Amino acid sequence: MLCSGATAQAQIVAIGASNVAGKGVSSSDAWPAQLEGMLAAKGRNVHVSNAGISGDTNAGMLARLDSAVPQGTKIVLLDQHGGGWNARRFGKGDQSAELAAIQARLRSRGIRVIPMWWNPVLRSYLQPDGIHFTAEGHRLVASKMLPSVMGAVH
Repeated sequence: MLCSGATAQAQIVAIGASNVAGKGVSSSDAWPAQLEGMLAAKGRNVHVSNAGISGDTNAGMLARLDSAVPQGTKIVLLDQHGGGWNARRFGKGDQSAELAAIQARLRSRGIRVIPMWWNPVLRSYLQPDGIHFTAEGHRLVASKMLPSVMGAVH
């Protein structure tokens, strides 16, 4: 568990592809920013850094992991759907091995990993491309992530 006092600030990094980056919405509407706001409303002094890159793959996340997740990071919210979507586009390849390597590297640094899977989302929460969340879809994701993150930050 990570304690967050009045002067302490927990560092959380959300890493993944376009639905983490907030493709098609403002940075303040992307779910990492909304999650930070929800945590603040519950009295948690927590910064959620958005390390999402549109079009990223698991291999890309693995390659940039150390620079995307700075020293002092306590929790990583790991987007596993972007890699799955890319697996359908490019072939499965080493997707599972790459995700396992990402998690192992983070855990070796003492970082808690919260894997994220996008459950089927109602079409009304997606942009016209049928892939990327609307601002309301991002709010829904943040609200669904909130209990897991609250369990890690107290």
